[in-house]
Order: sequence, then structure tokens, then C-alpha cells
Amino acid sequence: MEEQSLKNYYLPEEGVLVGEHQGAHFFTIGQRKGLRVGGMVEPLFVIDTDVENNTIYVGQGKQHPGLFREALKVDSSEIHWLRRDLMISDGETLEVRARIRYRQPLQKARLYQTKEGLYVLFDTPQSSITSGQFVAWYQGNELLGSGVIS
Repeated sequence: MEEQSLKNYYLPEEGVLVGEHQGAHFFTIGQRKGLRVGGMVEPLFVIDTDVENNTIYVGQGKQHPGLFREALKVDSSEIHWLRRDLMISDGETLEVRARIRYRQPLQKARLYQTKEGLYVLFDTPQSSITSGQFVAWYQGNELLGSGVIS
């Protein structure tokens, strides 16, 4: 599960330089607009950023495999339960529906609690899971909790 939740890592030598930018910190995973690179068969999307080295990695098309992950992690200190009576303990799981974007249709998922944090494993890989954004989990239409994606 840990491996499924980790972001992909890319190296500059694995790709081709396609443009320049004003700073990697201005971009987010899944971003399409503002890349200022044309002439491609399909639109480019940000698939990773490396702020330390001021590098962004892009992939062609909204189905690029670099955009998708099956799982995410929320560190223990970032988990917020509204329904404490449904809170799960270490080693327990809970079937939920979850979303990672505002107004995104709810997605089938399973929560896994560990000492280090909470893993959310989606039935279907999700596009543009982004560290620092929120994931929210529900049963029916009731919000059970949320957390900051690590």
C-alpha cells in the first residue's frame, strides 16, 4: 500500500527538454494551462514537480500513466474525523466513498489505518493526486472525515 501511495519519480535524463518556466512552485500535478508549450499531438499535463531543482515533468494526454495513482496517504497528524464513532484503529479497514477534488463524483475506496497514517485505496486509479490537497471520505452522503494528502 505504501508503494501504491508514493508519487512517481522522474529524472531529467529520462525525458526531453520541451520548454522553460518561471518556477516549479507555480505548477501543480494535473495542470494543463499555462505551460506555454505547443506543437504536440495531445495537450501536455504536469505529471510531477521538483521544486528543489526547479524542474517540472509533463506528459502528453489526459490519460498519461504518470497522472494516475491507486492510493494516497494521510499522515496521522493530518487525519480529521467528524464521526469519531466510526474512526478506525490500527490494522482496521473501512469501505467508503472518497473524493480528492471539489465536486468530484464520489469514488469507491477503502481506508486502511496504520501507525504512520491512513491509506486511501481507490477501486479505480485517480488522476492528479496532489500532496497538500485534501481527501474527504463519506458513507452515503455523510462526510465522515478528511485529511491532507502527504
